[in-house]
Amino acid sequence: MTQLSDRVLNMATSATLAMAAKTRELKAEGKDIIGLSLGEPDFNTPDYIKEAAIQAINDNYNSYSPVDGYVDLKDAIITKFKRDNHLTYTHAQIVVSTGAKQSLANIAAVLLNKGDEVILPCPYWVSYSDIVKLNEGVPVEVKTSIENDFKLTPKQLEAAITPKTKMIWYSSPCNPSGSVYSESELRALADVLQNHPDIIVVSDEIYEHINFIGGHASMAQFDDMFDRTVTVNGVSKAFAMTGWRIGYIGAPEKIARASTKMQGQITSGANCIAQRAVITALNESPSRVQFMIDEFKVRRELILGLLNEIEGFKTNVPEGAFYVFPNISFFFGKTLKGKKIENATDFSLYILEHANVATVTGVAFGNPDCIRISYAASQEQIIEAIKRIKEAVS
Repeated sequence: MTQLSDRVLNMATSATLAMAAKTRELKAEGKDIIGLSLGEPDFNTPDYIKEAAIQAINDNYNSYSPVDGYVDLKDAIITKFKRDNHLTYTHAQIVVSTGAKQSLANIAAVLLNKGDEVILPCPYWVSYSDIVKLNEGVPVEVKTSIENDFKLTPKQLEAAITPKTKMIWYSSPCNPSGSVYSESELRALADVLQNHPDIIVVSDEIYEHINFIGGHASMAQFDDMFDRTVTVNGVSKAFAMTGWRIGYIGAPEKIARASTKMQGQITSGANCIAQRAVITALNESPSRVQFMIDEFKVRRELILGLLNEIEGFKTNVPEGAFYVFPNISFFFGKTLKGKKIENATDFSLYILEHANVATVTGVAFGNPDCIRISYAASQEQIIEAIKRIKEAVS
């Protein structure tokens, strides 16, 4: 028999992708499943971006692309960072990858040695922990609370730091909570890190433009943090380009060059046609996709209003992304239709079975008291889904 590696045997399956696969399986069986589990906009990629891809095909872009991305795509990324974030990067500090997930995997691979610790404010994006473990690092989970909008405090950060701390990873706007760190909140965390100059910050800003409070703050915007921050971004969410698989980083040159070296042995350059389309996406004003953000805000108000009518759901108001992360610990220890609910996983599976609504357990995000519900779905689907959930738990 083939003996699989300990590496893959010890790795968890992505909970979001697993639930999406289960949803597709149940739909194929004829069940009327409403999928609110996957972090994917339900809009089509805007036509002006698709037209750029078609032009690239007609222009015969079909050869291997540079490992770290086309120069003119790097130009567009540099322009975007300057325009949207007031960050100044050089070509040598930019690396284009096959999605922001690969960008994160590169960072872990080039910076972590066995036993190095990475602070992860909980909840965190589902793959952070396993990417760290895969590279022999140690995830250090720091629990936050819904009362504090799931944000890490300076006191918590200081308490989590040890001599083995190598990095802190976080996302803002956050997947799964939708929390957005303000400039003052980031500054307070940066002040703590001034006492620990060797710690690298990885700021995942993939949901940057899906922001309902106006203004986006980046850790790298502080002069005393720029040279120790890796800013991760991409086009999947704000531009509805999840399947195009383009992410990128702005980073200290040493880290960027190492990431290019690593990527050269794993996948080489990202898809050539997708890169050409992203040049257009980033060079255009973000206002061209504002219609999506406006609709997400309407849906946020809709889903929060409906969830707050259900006894046992405790919510806060997410400031970005397209998720709500309600605390459902009220149901723990209770029996619903013969099923005893012990944790968020039980509850999520119960909802799938009895309401035909797919969500994701908060356990996968480092918070066992919550579930993640995506509102990247039509208003009609949201209304029907929450109606089903309400009936299932009444």
